[in-house]
Amino acid sequence: MSGDSERLKGLPEAVGAYTIWGFMPLFFKQLQGISPAEIVAHRVVWSVILVLAILWVRKSLGEFRTAISDPRTRRFMLASTALIGANWLIYIWAVANNHILAGSLGYYINPLINVALGVVFFSEKMNRTQLVAIALAAAGVLVLASESLASIWISLSLAATFGLYGMVRKMAPVGSLPGLACETALMLPLAIGYALWAALYDPTPGFGYSGYTDAFLIAGGVMTTLPLLLFASAARKMPLSTLGFIQFIGPTIQFVLGVFVYDEPFTRAHAICFALIWSAVAIFCGDSVRRSRDARLAAAR
Repeated sequence: MSGDSERLKGLPEAVGAYTIWGFMPLFFKQLQGISPAEIVAHRVVWSVILVLAILWVRKSLGEFRTAISDPRTRRFMLASTALIGANWLIYIWAVANNHILAGSLGYYINPLINVALGVVFFSEKMNRTQLVAIALAAAGVLVLASESLASIWISLSLAATFGLYGMVRKMAPVGSLPGLACETALMLPLAIGYALWAALYDPTPGFGYSGYTDAFLIAGGVMTTLPLLLFASAARKMPLSTLGFIQFIGPTIQFVLGVFVYDEPFTRAHAICFALIWSAVAIFCGDSVRRSRDARLAAAR
């Protein structure tokens, strides 16, 4: 099969992954009234079961055992576990408290955070175009912070935790699915403990409240694992520059949901902020395409 065919084959998987992530607010809104911590706990429990089952079917449980038993890999996994756990908790809290727009902004900022992390931790060089993009994004954040200090922390926390998570996973010597198995397994004791405590003492609705609620809490495992599998498959087949474009499907869907479905306030500061962020994203993507094209031309010479 040709490389072009493989890239085309990966496109539906990439679109599927980011579309699922984009519609996540619709999913978590079905669990309104349930503690975000309990939702995360069940997300972990059911993800562990599903991921280990997939690894067993693939005869890849050995990769998980090797990764979690290696001290160096386990240190990376402990760091990524803390970061992704915090990211999940903040995001679910944001959706439950009508801050979908703040979540959307966080994931628009995330690619620019990744560039900054590359400079700080990997001594990567930023060109002038990337500096302009980051400056525009920073200006957008400052404009919104001047009016919405109550929610800007959500955007920055989501961008930072997910950016740092991606950096740690890049450094960790473990694959996507075994890595997720390690992360959820490391969170499992705490997740089971909290889920049991919530079932016994938390007066708010939770697991066991209704079949509808239980079904959505269990489905959290699928909603965690399925887009990751699609993304991992697409990432093997597609150029990262193409994935860079597609990743903005997620926050765009979230933006539309926040404004047009859940009627979240969209102020003048929001409009200026998002205009600056979208401009930064357009500059960033245009620069990525140019550099990718130049690299291909140089390789062809």
